[in-house]
Amino acid sequence: MLADIALAVMWIGLTCYALFGGADFGAGVWDLLAGGAHRGREQRRLIEHSIGPVWEANHVWLIFVIVLLWSAFSPVFAAVMSTLYLPLTLAALGIIARGAAFAFRKASTELWQQRLFGACFAVSSVVTPFFLGTVAGGVASGRVPPGLAHGDVLTSWLNPTSVLGGVLAVLACAHLAAVYLCADAARAGEEALARAFSHRAVLSGLSSGAVALAGTAVLRRDAPDLFHGLTHRALPLVVLSAVAGAVGLGLLRTRHYVAARAAAAAAVAAILWAWGAAQYPAMLVGSLTVDGAASQSSVLSACLIVLACGAVLLVPSLWLLYGTFQRADGAGRAASGGPGHGGDAGSAGDSRV
Repeated sequence: MLADIALAVMWIGLTCYALFGGADFGAGVWDLLAGGAHRGREQRRLIEHSIGPVWEANHVWLIFVIVLLWSAFSPVFAAVMSTLYLPLTLAALGIIARGAAFAFRKASTELWQQRLFGACFAVSSVVTPFFLGTVAGGVASGRVPPGLAHGDVLTSWLNPTSVLGGVLAVLACAHLAAVYLCADAARAGEEALARAFSHRAVLSGLSSGAVALAGTAVLRRDAPDLFHGLTHRALPLVVLSAVAGAVGLGLLRTRHYVAARAAAAAAVAAILWAWGAAQYPAMLVGSLTVDGAASQSSVLSACLIVLACGAVLLVPSLWLLYGTFQRADGAGRAASGGPGHGGDAGSAGDSRV
């Protein structure tokens, strides 16, 4: 019972990271595709205003998931970290490079420096979710056996399911970011920007759906256990994800951007929980179950008590942080190039780090 509760709490943290941190990565994707110095200026200003105050806070969820995995399911932590250390290291380097470039671009005054750091920020925003997706694919396809480094360090993440997971991760992040940015632009009174990101959201949403549909053939051949779980036990969640995604696209076309945010978030969260339901009770497919991987009851109880105490402080703090920077007056100043925003294209404009 305690093991299942700990797993559910960890999955909630993973979902929060996908919805908030994923949108940050997706914003970097659109930063990369915004265009040249003049054409992409307004889009980059909106992107930087939207993620500037919260991008560091969003990584709290990743740390939360890693620490809980280590504490509550240490055999799984050991197996994943030792077998998949290459994509995990590359993802960590991407997170570091992305944050450093985002900060340095804000402080740079020369256009060539802004472009250099902007390119590093944008490229890191693409490769990081890709590598995290390959990790998920390696675990879901059963290529991570228990024990220290018992799996192949290359084929565990260089395989069809992992590549599918990486591509889907990038597309999902891009879709979330575009939908979120639609609402930010509309709240700022920038209808042209809202329409531009709406088109990107529809395109990325359709692309995600097409890749996911084509990916069923990949899973059936490369990860049969996962495919069986998704088409049986987790099928209601898969259907929910598809329906929420379709509803979200319709809401974008009718310019109900805030409701579209909720629909897009539900679509991504549902497919993430579908993976968990499809694989349950296995944590390492074919070898290790939740009960077999769980720590002692005393450890699990202590972890859950500490998490409950921490949530009393963390959840209201994050709520206040997100709420403060979602106010219409702040968004309007950012999108219109108000105080704290420079005029050069590609610059980060203000002094926040």
